[in-house]
Amino acid sequence: MRLFCRVSLCSALLVCTAPALADDLLFILQSPAFADNALLERKFAGNNPDSPNCTGQNSSPPLVWSNAPASTQSLALIVHDPEGNKGLGVTHLVAYNIPASTTGFALNALRDGKGFTGGKNTPGTASWYGPCPPPGSGAHHYTFTLIATDLPPTLPAGLTREALFEKLKGHQLAAAGLIGRFGQ
Repeated sequence: MRLFCRVSLCSALLVCTAPALADDLLFILQSPAFADNALLERKFAGNNPDSPNCTGQNSSPPLVWSNAPASTQSLALIVHDPEGNKGLGVTHLVAYNIPASTTGFALNALRDGKGFTGGKNTPGTASWYGPCPPPGSGAHHYTFTLIATDLPPTLPAGLTREALFEKLKGHQLAAAGLIGRFGQ
């Protein structure tokens, strides 16, 4: 009976610690500015005097990541609002050619175009375009997707989200995600 109890205890300990050990190896994307699925601060919203929906400072949030696959040569980051444009979606950032040695972006680095090659977001700019959801449309989900690739960081500037995805097909190694919500 004692042997059975010891084996059961050891098995229980292994089962309880296995997910924790596995989490240490997961490719993870986080922000010191917001938790996953939490509300974004207004300062991260877009700032456009011509649009009453853009009520923020257009600050880009800081991001950090860990455990990219060992064979990663470059990373790509997409920020997309699937509820934007009445369900057709709005892409707020297309960033790629991020060196594999990079482990994050400081506050406003994405807005300032630092540390990546900028593609074209929905408004046609090559850097962070903060959330501008219309009042009454609820809290939109801003999906931050970081993609590890085996491509060297040599893709041309100006790719749209769709064109980038075409270039990444067959070269994606892993992805990590984070969601921030924002509404007026």
